[in-house]
Amino acid sequence: MASDVARYFDKIGYAGPFTPTRDVLARIALAHTTTIPFENLDPLAGKIVALDVPSLFGKLVEERRGGYCFEHNLLLVHALEDLGFRVKPLAARVRYNVPPDAVTPRSHMLVLVREGGEDLVVDVGFGGLTLTGVLRLGTTEPQTTPHERFRFVREPEAEDIVMEAEVGGAWKPLYRFDLQRQHAVDYAVTSHFLCTSPTSHFRRTVIAARATPNGRFALRDTALSAYRNDGTLEKRTLASAAEIRAALEGPFGIAVPHDGALEGAFTDAVLRSSPTA
Repeated sequence: MASDVARYFDKIGYAGPFTPTRDVLARIALAHTTTIPFENLDPLAGKIVALDVPSLFGKLVEERRGGYCFEHNLLLVHALEDLGFRVKPLAARVRYNVPPDAVTPRSHMLVLVREGGEDLVVDVGFGGLTLTGVLRLGTTEPQTTPHERFRFVREPEAEDIVMEAEVGGAWKPLYRFDLQRQHAVDYAVTSHFLCTSPTSHFRRTVIAARATPNGRFALRDTALSAYRNDGTLEKRTLASAAEIRAALEGPFGIAVPHDGALEGAFTDAVLRSSPTA
């Protein structure tokens, strides 16, 4: 095992076995999503996210940081390939909270894994509804994970597949994708857009998420939510930039950089959330 992959497994608290099986894949996915948070602090501070392997390990493994989909899933792909898994990086169009007729770009990354004659989907980077388990692609039946249930819906007149999650008793579309292999350059172009475009929500909104064994934490600007697997929900509105930093460092476990641009973004989030804004 490569030394950086060994450090990754130490980080997420996974101690083996390390054979390329579905059970191992599921255990790694759960360990990753309950350890490394989703967050967008670099784009929020006006920084370009680096997607090379050394940068991913430095940030997500060594610096007690998180990242967005490309960072999480590229890190996972590197580790899985080292263990001998056959992986195929894919891209998706986000559909969650998007009008049905809106066309969205291929701005999300997920991973297809071929194991035991089956195609399996893993995705450790979809924020507040990221997969904490593994899904079989060859069925449209609902599938249970350590958190929500998910399912795939086949588009009757297209080659796309829609992933849905059961949220509050209703099925919600998360994203749609096909099986065309993506390459590092594909993700680099999209990631650069998400880090630089004034229309990118990663540039304008404080976003963080982390799964726990008993539920999930989610932050959007000043709205902090704690979802429990038993269906209960706790919400709190943060009142200051200091409270945003404390939440990121507390429930999400992020070592928040001391950066003037980031502090300004936190203050802007509070102002946007003010009733008088």
